[in-house]
Parts: sequence; C-alpha cells; structure tokens
Amino acid sequence: MKVKLRNPDRVVDVSGPSDVVSLLRRLEIVPEAVLVIRDHTLLTRDEALSQEDELEIRPVLSGGSR
Repeated sequence: MKVKLRNPDRVVDVSGPSDVVSLLRRLEIVPEAVLVIRDHTLLTRDEALSQEDELEIRPVLSGGSR
C-alpha cells in the first residue's frame, strides 16, 4: 500500500499490515499523535487495510487561546 506521511512530506510503500495499529507500529508512529485517512475518511485504529489502499498519515495539531 502507498502511505503518504506529512511533516516531513514523503511517500512510502508498505506491505503486510492488516489494520491501522499494525501499520503505525511498523512505521514506529505513536497512534495518539496522528490521523490516518483513506479516501477522505478518518480511520479508527482497528480498521482493516488492504494492499491496494492509499493512505495519508497526518500529525495531530492542537492549539489554544490566550
């Protein structure tokens, strides 16, 4: 599957993971620090993945007010 990572922007090919949490473990990414998106849809950690998927992984950004 193709995985587009943000900050820094790059694309990696990954084979094998069966769900989102397995993919994040393989990429050594903390699940609470990112959003995983497929076809403009936010995925949950237990969402099944297929080899044909194209995913985007974005860091979670938060801010506050003064």
